[in-house]
Amino acid sequence: MKRVTILGSTGSIGRSTLDVLRLHADAFEVFALGARRSEQRLLEQCLEFAPRYAVLEDAQAAQRLSRALREHGARTEVLVGAQALAQVAAAPETDIVMAAIVGAAGLESALAAARSGKRVLLANKESLVVAGELFMQAMRDGGGELLPIDSEHSAILQSLPESRQSWAHDVRDITLTASGGPFRTTDAALLASVTPQQACAHPNWSMGRKISVDSATMMNKALEVIEAHHLFGMPPQRIHVLIHPQSIVHSMVTYVDGSTVAQLGAPDMRTPIAYGLAWPRRMASGSSWLDLARIGRLDFEQPDAARFPGLSLAYAALELAGGACAVLNAANEVAVQAFLDGALGFTDIHRVNARVLEALGAAPARELGALLELDASARRAAALQVHALAR
Repeated sequence: MKRVTILGSTGSIGRSTLDVLRLHADAFEVFALGARRSEQRLLEQCLEFAPRYAVLEDAQAAQRLSRALREHGARTEVLVGAQALAQVAAAPETDIVMAAIVGAAGLESALAAARSGKRVLLANKESLVVAGELFMQAMRDGGGELLPIDSEHSAILQSLPESRQSWAHDVRDITLTASGGPFRTTDAALLASVTPQQACAHPNWSMGRKISVDSATMMNKALEVIEAHHLFGMPPQRIHVLIHPQSIVHSMVTYVDGSTVAQLGAPDMRTPIAYGLAWPRRMASGSSWLDLARIGRLDFEQPDAARFPGLSLAYAALELAGGACAVLNAANEVAVQAFLDGALGFTDIHRVNARVLEALGAAPARELGALLELDASARRAAALQVHALAR
């Protein structure tokens, strides 16, 4: 039995992970579940999977959860705070850690899992975007296994040769595919009036609100370019992005001999999750089978810079000092939340990101403390830009 800790169990990735584990109860058991403040959903998960620990960042929510678990006679122990998330991530009883807490809030616990030699299933973009060099060094120091859970990065991993030493010699470039989100064909001049409801209506994927907006702006792809740079040691100029509206080809690798190897599958996050859990083998994920005859066609196109200006910011950040990617990520989190709160226009998200990157992107920061300080500075700068651009 492999023991699994899920950080971010109440989010879409966490719930999909539990869907897969439910199919393989004879091979996996849940050791710990962690979330930020969704105690009702976490209660339901604890009653079904009986983890040893449940962790909530919010102390009041944790008290309510603990009381409810006692009323149901459950033995799950409730822990509180970010340090507790790191504690269960590094616990010796844990074999596999799903790091799926959204945002910079998930960084500390993901790093704890990396340092402790776990198999880390990484769905937290910020671990690599904010602290890519630190995180990859932590994985090397810990001696664990890193398996990306983003469908694009999982597809790249599945399309690369097994020997990492051959990546630099045999691979010409990698291509991340993007659905194009809900505004792929929308006139760029109309995007200023987009509502949060429209931006969150993704045509292919069921995701949380923040990542849905990132998909609509293609900032998710910008962040994935940064992730791919760290995960695969690939220079930015050899990382490309193509829009593929069907979301069937999840990404591809082009080799020096002219071959291109791609991973295809239905748009279902349970597939990369099952791959990460079972690696190096395969197991059922619950996803539907791919029927190419029914799909009929696969389309690809270059991203429109006028419609998706934020994509270029990833390449700009990678050319700057060590803290630029952290700045970009922090600014984007603030801008997206302001948009979701109705305080900022959709196209102003890019304006905030670009202005904050220009102002703070040259600040050098490579140690975790300096990166977190820069993250905080970027959030303050973004908040000022939001206020200046507010409707």
